[in-house]
Amino acid sequence: MLKTYIKIAWRNLTKNPSFSFINITGLAIGLATCFLICLYVFDELSFDRFHTNANRIVRVVFQGTVPGGKINEANVMPPVAETLKQENPEVELATRLMVAGAPVFEVNGKLFSQEQLAFVDSTFFNLFSFPLTQGDANNVLKQPNTVVITERLAKKFFGTTAVIGKDIQTSDKKGRLKITGVLADIPKNSHIQFDLFASMSNQPDANSTSWMTSGYYTYLLLKPDFDYRILAKRLPDLFEKHAGPQFPAAFGMDYKSFRNSGNHIGLEIQPLKDIHLHSNFVSDLSPAGNSQYIYIFVCIAIFILCIATINFINLSTASASKRAKEVAVRKVLGSSRKTMVIQFLCEAILTTSLSLLMACVITWLALPVFNKVVEKDLNLNFLSNIYALPFFLGINLFVGILAGLYPALFLSNFKPLKIFRSATNMTDKNFGLRNILVTFQFFIAISFVIGTTVIYQQLTFIQQKDLGYNKDNLIVVQTWPLGDNQDVFIQQLKDDSRVSNLTRSGYIPAGSSYNNNFLIHDKQTPKNWIKTLRYDVDENYITTMGMQLIAGRNFSKAYGADSLTAIVNESAVKSFGWGNDILGKTIVDGQNKSLQIIGVVKDFNFKSLYEPITPLVMVLQPIAGDIIIKTKSADIESLIQAIKGKYESYNPEVPFSYSFIDQRLENTYATERRTSYLLITFSALTIFVACLGLLGLTTFAVSAKTKEIGIRKILGANIFNIMQLIVNSFVKLILIAFFIAAPLSWWITKQWLNDFAYRINLNGLVFICVGLFVLIIALLAVSWQVYQAARQNPTKSLRTE
Repeated sequence: MLKTYIKIAWRNLTKNPSFSFINITGLAIGLATCFLICLYVFDELSFDRFHTNANRIVRVVFQGTVPGGKINEANVMPPVAETLKQENPEVELATRLMVAGAPVFEVNGKLFSQEQLAFVDSTFFNLFSFPLTQGDANNVLKQPNTVVITERLAKKFFGTTAVIGKDIQTSDKKGRLKITGVLADIPKNSHIQFDLFASMSNQPDANSTSWMTSGYYTYLLLKPDFDYRILAKRLPDLFEKHAGPQFPAAFGMDYKSFRNSGNHIGLEIQPLKDIHLHSNFVSDLSPAGNSQYIYIFVCIAIFILCIATINFINLSTASASKRAKEVAVRKVLGSSRKTMVIQFLCEAILTTSLSLLMACVITWLALPVFNKVVEKDLNLNFLSNIYALPFFLGINLFVGILAGLYPALFLSNFKPLKIFRSATNMTDKNFGLRNILVTFQFFIAISFVIGTTVIYQQLTFIQQKDLGYNKDNLIVVQTWPLGDNQDVFIQQLKDDSRVSNLTRSGYIPAGSSYNNNFLIHDKQTPKNWIKTLRYDVDENYITTMGMQLIAGRNFSKAYGADSLTAIVNESAVKSFGWGNDILGKTIVDGQNKSLQIIGVVKDFNFKSLYEPITPLVMVLQPIAGDIIIKTKSADIESLIQAIKGKYESYNPEVPFSYSFIDQRLENTYATERRTSYLLITFSALTIFVACLGLLGLTTFAVSAKTKEIGIRKILGANIFNIMQLIVNSFVKLILIAFFIAAPLSWWITKQWLNDFAYRINLNGLVFICVGLFVLIIALLAVSWQVYQAARQNPTKSLRTE
């Protein structure tokens, strides 16, 4: 019997191929979009969850609010790990990680650079579940000068993974590490991404008792069923107990006085599984995700699937309502209501199954492009997940049953005699419900397009905003590998006519160079500490960066005592409340060093535009290691090659490395840019699927009104009148959708823009233009079909059964 149902269902599909194509394709696009978004969301949600005890692992972080800004640091003080373990029996294990950068390694006479090294405690591989393919997790890092490397790095260094007992050393011959373990390559969905883990036992600062320094990423393994929030409540007292005695030496006051002055700092607990999506810390181990965008993408998946499902249901019920007489004939010939219900449900489920297969093909074809946009390496392995496959099969079954319920239950209940006597094929029944569903579709489509437009405008605003410095033609070059040859190299660059200016500083107002907390106070008010950012610069920094001095003077070699001076920004002046009486004031830092203010630089953006400009202090302290070059040459490529040639002439161990500041700035908003690309794509798909459904419904409406059109033409109606007859009803639905979507979209986009310290003003004209755009696209989708029907010969129309 089931075979017969499927045969009949297939015949009905092939009987109206264009209608079936629209129906299947619309749902397939919706499902494929849902697949792609689920791939992205599953990957984001999977971060750090592969560890056996992921639910019990937490990280200790340092947060606070002080005048001048907030403190958010992912690393804490050296003694925190051991202190928490000793004083809290609920802590089973504690481990630390300290970033050591990317030293140059020498292996068998060959030099290797750009490999990230971390120093970790011996308990690191007991707490985390990174799989060791060689070596014992309990012993690999117990001895000083030992290291665990990944299989990828073992093959790169030695050409094999059989490397236990072999040595690697830094190129300066000062550090030799013995390999005691080999680690499977770190999963990409881990916030810890290193290839070398060396023992921390011989690091001089590892056993420090100072609560005034930081740099240690600290993780705890809690006992089963212990709520980390209980531990978090103990931290304020613990911090005061251990850090409090060190405050007078560091800040000139005790801890309680420090707090009473408006400062609130301390330790906090963060679950391991929250690190990737719920972090806003500076100097974190890897770029954080954004939970807001996860929610946005989940909503997009749901809404696009809703649109596709509504299309499918609308078109299925529209076509099924024309089969009332078929139902009557079947019932006269003896078919029961049960068999009719099964027949219609089989047809709907067969159609959704074909859509599911097409969706898998579309997903497979689109995945490489999608990976490029989201900068991930997603694959279809998620279908092997015990939840994923049943989920999508469930959607397939749900949509099929939902679409088949109307014809199955409503039409199968008709009395045959009533149908044969009726002059209509009941095409107008439940048309009101279809109108509501079409309105909902375009409500979603218009909302998406408005949201995408606002995001695009905001990103354009960010890219074009005056940042307070000139980001164009600025090249950052890494010079520290040149060692003692840096001065000669820099002088060679200054002599190049294509170089406009040059400064020795690694402080770049784009990227992560703002990650420090420089606490200062006015010499006259020693208890009023202000959090600032410190820039170590030379006398050419301000001019090279194109910044503007609004008071005082710049640093100069002509003044021998400028190492004891400072230049502050406007926000620092406001924080201290100095007004115009600023020059000559003295500030004191945490090391009790006094700095006299000689100038004020106009505020410039050194953070993301999500955040307002905060106080900043520039100190004359050129740091060897990086330089910023201002070029005046249009042929920047030839200049870079010339700089590279000069650099390599000194035979450094590290390859030449450079970047552009404007590119670094763009990278700051890479997530927003990717999101805008995805939203544009999804908005286009939403409109396409909605218009596809509209086209199908128009085809149905034209077919239902064939005779009416013929009669109206005979009575004198022209083509325009006929088109109005059908198109007007859809125009009304789109206008209703717009008037619902516009105010809601205004509120949602306003909330999103509030996250930016600098943002565009919403313009109602943009919303109106979006509404007109969607209306025009919809009209273009249906007008040709209506036009063809309107110009048909009325004689032929009246003969149509």
